[in-house]
Formats: sequence, structure tokens, C-alpha cells
Amino acid sequence: MLLKNPKSNTRKWIKRGAVILFAGEAVAFAVSYGIWYGVNTKREYRKYLHDNYPSFLELYYKVGETIDSDCKIRQIDYSYWEAKKH
Repeated sequence: MLLKNPKSNTRKWIKRGAVILFAGEAVAFAVSYGIWYGVNTKREYRKYLHDNYPSFLELYYKVGETIDSDCKIRQIDYSYWEAKKH
């Protein structure tokens, strides 16, 4: 006669926790990619960040300049915004 061993509740909770953690990480990655894509492609979004959250925009510029030393996004944005003022 075969005896069945029931699965412990601990194992069930660990599995459920791992699934929730994986789903949370996937959502966080999707949101962060969406924000990065918006900042990287839309000058108006960078202007919004410049006006409301300058430290985040500064971080974006610094990361870009660290990765590519010839990055001129900051100068292009500032010159464009100055031209739009007048």
C-alpha cells in the first residue's frame, strides 16, 4: 500500500512568494523601461523633469555622459529650451 505525504504549507507559501516576487520585478522593470523610454525619446518629458524634478534629469544626463562621453543631449536640450523662450 502506498502512503501519500501531504505537501507542507511552508512549501506552498514559498512558491506563492516566489511567483509574487517575480511578477513584482517584471512590473517594476516594465515601468522603469517605460519611464526611461519616455525620457530618452521625448524632449517635452525632459522639460517636465527639468521644471519639476531636476535631480532626476541630472541623473539621466550624468548616466548618459558616463556611458557616452560625446553625449550632447544636455546642451541640445538647453539650447532648444532657450530658443523656445524667445
